[in-house]
Amino acid sequence: MEATATTPATSNKHPTGLYVLFFTEMWERFSYYGMRAILLLFLIANIGTGGMGLTEAEGAAIYGLYTASVYLLSLPGGWIADNILGQRKSIWFGGLIIMLGHIILAIPSGSTLFYLGLCTVAVGTGLLKPNISAIVGELYPEGGARRDAAFNIFYMGINLGSFLGITIVGYLGQKVGWHYGFGAAAVGMGLGMIIFRIYGQKYLSNYGNEPKKAETTEAKSKTGSRSLIGFLVGLAAVLVVLQLTGTIDLTTAQGLARGMGTIISLVAVSYFVYILLAGGLDATEKKRVAVLFVFFLAAALFWAGFEQQGSSLQIFADRYTDLNLFGWQIPSSWFQNFNPAFILIFSPILASLWIGLANRNRNPSTPTKFGLGLVLLGGGYLIMVFAAMIARTGELTSPLWLTFTYLFHTLGELCLSPVGLSAFTKLAPRRYVSQLMGIWFVGASLGNLIAGLFAGGFDEENVQQMPDLFMSVVYFSFGFGILILILSLPLKRWMGGVK
Repeated sequence: MEATATTPATSNKHPTGLYVLFFTEMWERFSYYGMRAILLLFLIANIGTGGMGLTEAEGAAIYGLYTASVYLLSLPGGWIADNILGQRKSIWFGGLIIMLGHIILAIPSGSTLFYLGLCTVAVGTGLLKPNISAIVGELYPEGGARRDAAFNIFYMGINLGSFLGITIVGYLGQKVGWHYGFGAAAVGMGLGMIIFRIYGQKYLSNYGNEPKKAETTEAKSKTGSRSLIGFLVGLAAVLVVLQLTGTIDLTTAQGLARGMGTIISLVAVSYFVYILLAGGLDATEKKRVAVLFVFFLAAALFWAGFEQQGSSLQIFADRYTDLNLFGWQIPSSWFQNFNPAFILIFSPILASLWIGLANRNRNPSTPTKFGLGLVLLGGGYLIMVFAAMIARTGELTSPLWLTFTYLFHTLGELCLSPVGLSAFTKLAPRRYVSQLMGIWFVGASLGNLIAGLFAGGFDEENVQQMPDLFMSVVYFSFGFGILILILSLPLKRWMGGVK
């Protein structure tokens, strides 16, 4: 094992392997966020301008289905890594599939090939995303604030890639041609795979080389496989009933999106029940998984508001915000860059703050950080309520409204997301770590889907409803955030001493 991969727990120095994962994830996020920045705009743009000419409701539903699928597929991606490929091979094959998907999207063609490209990217991302985060956690077996700091550094890689992707892909897509933007995303993913291939074996030692199933007994593996098959059969039966009774409508984009919301919720709840009842956990592990379920709910609600930066907030920037900068119309997608820019500014500050508070035994607990994240999200949408009141008068709003909204959302994200990533690697039973990392991303999947459906209300005939739409997000964010803060002490006790 490389010395760089075994830095002592008492050292503040991070292993070189962290930075290999940092740059791999940076380029993967370049491809994802860059393409996502222009996706909804492309879907609703007129056919004459190279777009697909869909309505806001149809385009937003497809956008939500895609972004939800990207994260939902993290669950089978984690299972494949745990049971078949191992994390390292899953990352490698996932990256190659993502690159292929972006190449397909770069080809000007009909809708069939375009949707095939979206599906390909989603499959590859589901295979890569949970496993690269799981390896970050394995680099820090001692846990604690140092692991939280590592995830904040890793999170900087995510957002550096996001910033570069939105800037480059957004400009190419809106100012040069949509498919040039999609092609640039393929180049970014290719660079990430080159870095991972060259430096991964040198600096990541044996982390993630073998599936976790190899570390369990054969008897447990057979029992777990039978339980999983039973779970999948039961889930399929429930879904068939929902379809036959008309609860799920798969005939339209909006109906498919709503049906997928039902499916995602059912998958998540059923999976937690499966792990608690048939996962072979002891009492302490069960309590920790129960805490992860609460974190999952909080994360799903947070992402439902936060991920509207690519849907409803993108439409608001494109149609209701003054884009003139010294006589040049900036691409509206560039407003999404406020979030990664603020992440890069504030992430090292908060990482140092958490370590400094931990050294004084005053570091807020993980549940407290989750609650603060939701309250800050609600504060950002309260700002948008006032911006929407201006927009409905017909006047273009100042860019400062979105700027401060993204500032609040970014601070909320830094309280919740890197801490949540770390918590899932720390609290998850070892043999389920990649699968539960997948569940974390399923929360993001559900949130993205809700964000897409929410944006369907932002058509030209619904301008007067915008303040009320934003206010509904304020109510849910404040309400659940305060509830988490109230429950922070019992949740901390159920974490069983894990910090």
